[in-house]
Amino acid sequence: MTAQKSIDQMQFPGGLRYSKEHTWVVPSGNTVKVGITDFAQDQLGEVIFVELPGEGDEFDQDAEFGVVESAKSTSDLFMPISGEVVVVNHTLEDEPGLVNQSPYQDGWMLEIKPRDPSQLEAIFSAEEYLGLIKKEA
Repeated sequence: MTAQKSIDQMQFPGGLRYSKEHTWVVPSGNTVKVGITDFAQDQLGEVIFVELPGEGDEFDQDAEFGVVESAKSTSDLFMPISGEVVVVNHTLEDEPGLVNQSPYQDGWMLEIKPRDPSQLEAIFSAEEYLGLIKKEA
């Protein structure tokens, strides 16, 4: 089981944007990568299963797009911005623990083609997200 870290030990890279549902996004050319935050993976504990959508699926902002299951709970995943899934990280099917080990690198979940890129500006910066989770903790 993954030990819970204090918020001060967690990482929230500055170039990413963060949603209130604990997902992150980072622009990558014409697409945006999506994953869950260090805070989310820490709260879940050891991730044992990840269910993600298929390429070509479209989602509105805040729509449920998948499930993460850990040894202690199951959590729905919510889309931080509207768009079409263009790439799925299929490595997570065999190695779901990458979500814990490397939430911002190897543990990314999707690449989406944003429907409305301006939605990126409406979600949190790293500093704003840190303020949000400190209130939740």
